Amino acid sequence: MKVTSLHEKCGVFGIYSPGEDIARLTFFALFALQHRGQESAGIATADGKKIQFYGDMGLVSQVFDESSLGQLTGHIAIGHNRYSTTGSSRRINIQPVLLGMGADCLAIAHNGNIVNSEHLFRELCDQGYSFRTSTDTEVIGDLILSAPFTDWVERIKYAMRRLQGAYSMTILTKDALYVVRDPWGVRPLCFGSLNGGFVVASESCALDHIGAKLIREIEPGEIMRISQNGVESFREPVRKRALCVFEFIYFARPDSIMNGQLIYPTRQAMGAQLSIEHPVAADSVMGVPDSATAAGIGYAQKANLPYCEGLLKNRYVGRTFIAPDQRIRDLGVQLKFNPLPQVLKGQRMVVVDDSIVRGTTTPKVVNLLRRAGAKEIHMRICAPPIKYPCFFGVDMATRKELIAGHKSVEEIRQFIGADSLGYLSLDGLMKSVNLPRDSFCTACFTGDYPIPVQLEMDKLALETT
Repeated sequence: MKVTSLHEKCGVFGIYSPGEDIARLTFFALFALQHRGQESAGIATADGKKIQFYGDMGLVSQVFDESSLGQLTGHIAIGHNRYSTTGSSRRINIQPVLLGMGADCLAIAHNGNIVNSEHLFRELCDQGYSFRTSTDTEVIGDLILSAPFTDWVERIKYAMRRLQGAYSMTILTKDALYVVRDPWGVRPLCFGSLNGGFVVASESCALDHIGAKLIREIEPGEIMRISQNGVESFREPVRKRALCVFEFIYFARPDSIMNGQLIYPTRQAMGAQLSIEHPVAADSVMGVPDSATAAGIGYAQKANLPYCEGLLKNRYVGRTFIAPDQRIRDLGVQLKFNPLPQVLKGQRMVVVDDSIVRGTTTPKVVNLLRRAGAKEIHMRICAPPIKYPCFFGVDMATRKELIAGHKSVEEIRQFIGADSLGYLSLDGLMKSVNLPRDSFCTACFTGDYPIPVQLEMDKLALETT
């Protein structure tokens, strides 16, 4: 379970649309992508002559107001919601990151993680570059600026040939928008149209919210330039495709489309497959809100059991800057979920969730349901056991912190206090997603990383390098 253990990646957005209120449209697109990061938000705009920026710590609705949006003029914009995977959660690490001077000025927003960022950081320092942030995003930007070319596409290609890791990026110059996806396609990125202009976003739900039409996904290894000359596409060689499968399990919003598929029915299919693989005598089924709701419904339908809401979620927990006192802090998971005793009392419950990472929260949820009167609790997880950490943009845990990395399924069942525990098999997951297995990165389950990595990497490495 990911309440305190599994954190989302970042959200990026870009727009090129003369005549539109680009800052306001970017604000609403970031609002739709808020689930991908809640630490900070920023917007950079360009008008053909200069680049402007505004950002701050907090949620999109906390960072921007009419005054700040009114200062962001122009016809090109990029925006970013941050959850830190490299570099701590500090004001200096807000994105987009502004770099360079004069004709070499750019703003860059990045979703992902560069696994060779420490090496590139030292190399750039030796070349005389100084760093004001502790993010790999600044490393990418300076690598682009260091390229021995004047054309921005050639500079980006130069950087891509040096970068190892996951990156879906929007890059803003004073007169163009560049869109970049890594050759493995680890992080999602889509492209659409809006009233004669063009937009890009981490997920298609952001396009829906501003009335844009989805055209297609940005291809792995693709560089797109959007300028007064229209849309131009350039390609770098594609590696083994490795879209993060957790986008389908948890990260993406259920109303987003990825690889041509709506996420919601895919999650329903995961729940249905769980019912086939791990049936149990029960009275009703519930999903842990909100990410496991669709999977819970799928399980209930396949098992021919009633679906119920046994927990209600307070969606605003963790989204305030007011620190709770110790009495409130001790309530723990009760701050996030409130059980419904009248629904749970005496019931044999199948409880569907998306994942168990460290195993720190799941026992508290099981205990909460038991105290509310549940007679039996059968946990069903719509992902295989997570045994290996992610190095490509998910702040998950180190391997020694992953409960499935050192405990068997039966040991985990005993630890969380459930009457039974069943994980979706990897084959069952692939069947549910209905796409070839070699289309995805499944390293957190198998340890088979698509890109060579150091098995213990530090997200704060660039702060101590």
